[in-house]
Amino acid sequence: MISVDNQDTESPEEKEPVKILLAEDDTEDQELFIDALDEAKIASEVTTVENGQELLDTLRDESQSDPDIIFIDVNMPVKGGKKALEEIKKDDELRGIPTVMLSTWDHPSDIEDAFAKGADLYVQKPNSFNAFVLLLKKVFLLHWAKALLGPVRNLFFVSEKNVGKE
Repeated sequence: MISVDNQDTESPEEKEPVKILLAEDDTEDQELFIDALDEAKIASEVTTVENGQELLDTLRDESQSDPDIIFIDVNMPVKGGKKALEEIKKDDELRGIPTVMLSTWDHPSDIEDAFAKGADLYVQKPNSFNAFVLLLKKVFLLHWAKALLGPVRNLFFVSEKNVGKE
């Protein structure tokens, strides 16, 4: 498990960093995610885990505070992202934590399945760093909008193709 502080040093008094728990088995994708958050100027504290079981163990560890948001890769070893999502949403103490599914796939049945299991967003991993930065900006904009407005189905799937659309 890795913890990284991505705080914007120019204005630390502006807001508390968002506590992110990232479940991603690929270390390069972990680094890309953290670098994109930094580039997007999203003040954050990122903790990474490498599979769904480690994600659940971290969430259930009472010595750890709950994250503000969880990003879960769909395809991971030991316990996959969808199974971990299902367990999170069945747990009374964890179900309220916003969850974002990450995948290279954009198959409608995968997206529908994640929605049915209770994910808050489904994000298709982009092909470039700049697209990842834009995607994360949109995810955090949608995350806070959803907190105010409730779930909006037509905003559930975010990809490089629709990141510029409002």
